[in-house]
Parts: sequence; C-alpha cells; structure tokens
Amino acid sequence: MKHPENAESPAPFSIDDSPIARELADLTARRRVLEGVTVRLSGRTRVITVSNQKGGVGKTTTTVNIAASLASVGARVLVIDLDPQGNASTALGVSHTAEIPSIYDVLIDDFPIADIVQTSPESPNLLCAPSTIHLAGAEIELVSQVAREHRLRTALDEYLGSLDERLDFVLIDCPPSLGLLTINAFAAAHELLIPIQCEYYALEGLSQLLGTVRMIQKHLNPRLRLSTILLTMYDGRTRLAQQVAEEVRTHFPEEVLATVIPRSVRVSEAPSFGQTVIAYDGQSAGAIAYREAAVEMIRRDSVNQDSVNQDRATGTGPDAATTDHGNASAPADEGDS
Repeated sequence: MKHPENAESPAPFSIDDSPIARELADLTARRRVLEGVTVRLSGRTRVITVSNQKGGVGKTTTTVNIAASLASVGARVLVIDLDPQGNASTALGVSHTAEIPSIYDVLIDDFPIADIVQTSPESPNLLCAPSTIHLAGAEIELVSQVAREHRLRTALDEYLGSLDERLDFVLIDCPPSLGLLTINAFAAAHELLIPIQCEYYALEGLSQLLGTVRMIQKHLNPRLRLSTILLTMYDGRTRLAQQVAEEVRTHFPEEVLATVIPRSVRVSEAPSFGQTVIAYDGQSAGAIAYREAAVEMIRRDSVNQDSVNQDRATGTGPDAATTDHGNASAPADEGDS
C-alpha cells in the first residue's frame, strides 16, 4: 500500500488545457483560414428565399448576416425585406419609416425595385429593398391583385434585367407564415434556405413547409429547390442540440451545411446598433460561423455547377437526353432569370 506522500501527484492544471483556451485557439485558427479564403462566384444571380414558418429560428438574423458575409468576400448582394416587422432593414442600417418607398409599393403599386433600393452603410456591395409598416396590410390587398403570386418575381426580373452590373445574390427575408408574401418569395426564387433551430420541436412544421414548396414547384415555380439548411442557435454543450443536428442531417444529408451557427450574445446585440454581427464584431464566434456558412454556400454551388457542366459536356447525367438531340435546346442553368 502506497503512503500518501509517495502517491503520484496529479498533473498541474494548465490554462492552455481549459475549454475556454481550446475554444479561443479554435476561433483563432478559423479566423486565419477565413483571412486567406478565396471563392469563385458562379457568374449568375442566385435568388434565395430564407423561410421557415416557425418563428424564432433566426430567419432574419441568417438573412442579413449571410448577406453581409457574402458582400465581405466580394459578392454583390440585394436583401429584399418581405417581413412587415422590417427587422432586416434595421439590421442593415437602412431607413424604413412609413414615408420611405418600400417593397410594399413594389407589390401593390407596381413601383420599380430600382426606385426603392438603398445601399447599406456596411458595404457598397450590400443593397436592401426595405420593408415598412404598410406591408402588414399587403396580405389582404394582394388578394385582389392581378397575378398576385408573381408580382415580386415580375418586378425582380425587370430589375435584374435593367442592371449594368450583375448581382451575385438576392436574399429574400420572409415573414413567419405561409401567406401570400411568402408565396411571392417562393415564386420569385431559385433556391430555398431553411434555418432550423437546434432545439426541441425543431422539425415541427417542416413537413408543412416542404408540402407548400412542392405545391409551388408544381403550380407556380418549377425551378425552386431546397438547396440549403442551416442549423442555428447551436449549443454544443447540450445533448439535445447534438441530437437535433444528427436528426436533421439524417433526413437531409445533402442540404445541411457543415457549418453550424452557435448561440451568441454578439449576434443578438448587433441589430440594436443597426448592424449585422459582421460589422458589429467580425471576430466573434457568431460572425465567424456566418462567414464560414457563406463561403460553404458559394463553394457548394461551384461544385454543383462544375458537375452539371461536366455532365453536359460529356453527354451524361440527367440532361443528356436534351443536350444530345440537335432539335432540342439545352435547358437553362437553374439560376438563370
């Protein structure tokens, strides 16, 4: 039996081995990677609707921070604020008082989008079509409008066609509902991005949303596809968050980004200063995660486009039947307007 004085003493505690130190080291390494990152933009305008009818999952936060992250790597981005609360407009620092021309005027009074677009003070590459309180009544007013489901798409196509310098991304922030405003966003978009909160009931209502998407694809917009799912409010210390992430990845292995957005005080604070977290504290964990998500979205699309182009060039893949026949034209890229 060993005497206490002869027993092996535990290794001395080192601050370098603490969870905080490991987290800081990880953030530092990720910052360095982002500082040297290079991306290749697709050369086309990607129109992405950010939607989830469940409230509080980070739709607006995701929209503005992904947009700011894309702008930070050189993309030209337009955010369309389709939520009557106007939180995206606030976060981007653009004016959206009741007297300001807004997306309401585009939908109801046929204003050109060019007449309402403002440049965010964060970046000359970051534009915003703001929302005002008038949009709260648009659901009712749209009911009697001609082509009520396509009014945003028509206005957006005209705007994109009139630009001298192409936009790389259009992000549409939706209200937490599946009404006519959201349907207009679905009809105008090429892609759907769904933020999912890493908490209990995360998948509740998702089947209803996907059912609506299938109806939109069948009747209004066959080019719409679910391209991206982003896990938000992730707390890796809890088993629940890990289980939710695993479940979502099991159901949607191709769509879920590898990047997850952690719970972050900085992300929550930024809108109160009229900023995205990218401008408010670009070195914080939340800002780094959104920048990584934006880079991942760009790179995933580049890989997909390279694969499609290779299939078309070699006469293989799903498009071979149309590209190999001289009397049939090749289908347009999914992102073409």
